[in-house]
Amino acid sequence: MSFDALRLSTPIVRAVASEGYENPTPIQAQAIPPALEGRDIFGCAQTGTGKTCAFALPILHQLAGDIEPDKGRQGRLRRGRAPRALVLCPTRELASQIFDSFVTYGRQLPLRHAVIFGGVNQRPQVRKLEAGVDVLIATPGRLLDLMNQGYVRLDDVECLVLDEADRMLDMGFIHDIRRVTSQLPEKRQTLFFSATASKEIRKLAAAMLQNPVRIDVTPEATTADMVEQWVYMVRKQNKATALQRILSGEDIGRTLVFTRTKHGADRLVRVLRRSSHAAEAIHGNKSQNARTRAMNGFRSGQVRVLVATDIAARGIDVDEVTHVVNYDMPVDSETYVHRIGRTARAGASGVALSLCDTEEIGLLRAIERRTRSSIRVGAGLDDLIYDHAAEGREAGGRGRPQKKGRRPGGPRGSGRRNGTRSANRENGSADRSRRRENEHASDRRSTPKRRSRSQGKRPGGRSSRASRS
Repeated sequence: MSFDALRLSTPIVRAVASEGYENPTPIQAQAIPPALEGRDIFGCAQTGTGKTCAFALPILHQLAGDIEPDKGRQGRLRRGRAPRALVLCPTRELASQIFDSFVTYGRQLPLRHAVIFGGVNQRPQVRKLEAGVDVLIATPGRLLDLMNQGYVRLDDVECLVLDEADRMLDMGFIHDIRRVTSQLPEKRQTLFFSATASKEIRKLAAAMLQNPVRIDVTPEATTADMVEQWVYMVRKQNKATALQRILSGEDIGRTLVFTRTKHGADRLVRVLRRSSHAAEAIHGNKSQNARTRAMNGFRSGQVRVLVATDIAARGIDVDEVTHVVNYDMPVDSETYVHRIGRTARAGASGVALSLCDTEEIGLLRAIERRTRSSIRVGAGLDDLIYDHAAEGREAGGRGRPQKKGRRPGGPRGSGRRNGTRSANRENGSADRSRRRENEHASDRRSTPKRRSRSQGKRPGGRSSRASRS
């Protein structure tokens, strides 16, 4: 099947062909026809399969079909018009990426597009909104902010898109999404696209979608077939050394490293730079200019290693990422799918490496259950591997490290030392009780007047006890 067979308008087909797209991907081939018919869609496909194109092309086709031919560009580009299509996504990088796609695919159409997100000055974004837009791409926070200021109205929206819908809920955008959708017309087209779909996502989709077309290109939470996966059982304190050795390999190209925290990403970048590795960090605490510089350096090849948190990485769409490294194992097994999907894009192959400490073995097992596969254990870092027997000998045990609060003699409270300690605690408590009683008795003897006053007096200056007697 070709893009011509999808019955898209000629300017869109020419724009797609100029980008080197010959045939639509499975998600595009299955989503575009019902989207052109105005149907609601719930699309689930792994990262890197072309979901942005799957919803951008039908939106552009429908908007372009409403342009009055006798008025042309000037007839439609009137000042101050409200958006007719709204795309919501979780991160700034992803919003910018979607915006670039709309500009690329619709460059031969008389349509205007705008992107709004937080972390930057709102004035340029407001000026674009005031000039009028057809397609608005936004993160929920900045969109609600500009709506409250009166710069955005959504009563003309004909199509709503939620991209990376599962991650938007994981990031706590559910209340913002509901506030936005409450301002939309009830009669509209709604498109959900995501790499995974949890039960919570299905409930939200059931509440927002009308008789949707469900598209599952691959089974939920499966990993890319072209990604070669390895895990190294490395001590937590040795992970930085292990990563430096991995990055020194001859076959290591553009590499994306995932950490769990923002501070951990900055700390790791400093370590890598000291070992002469060109590395940058990208996360929510970085300014938009810093994030843009890091992304541009990573795309151009000046930065070979990009260290990112999961939220910031949702907008990373860079070709030729040869390796993805899970420096910290993801807490959510579905996040693992998103992480390794940053390599092996557009049919290429890639490698996913995970550094796993013993405290993270449970997370590793959850990932294997979710993906229905067993990740192979890598070799070559023998001196950094977590050795149970060695740890036990260092702790003075019999082959296993001792847990906190446990002694070799048996359970807590047993044995001579624990029994003696319990007796000492009881004796100490008794001594403290006797001291408190002696102090109270001394207070009663030395301050009788103050204690009688605390009991209260009757008018006339006599105490209540004396009056009663």
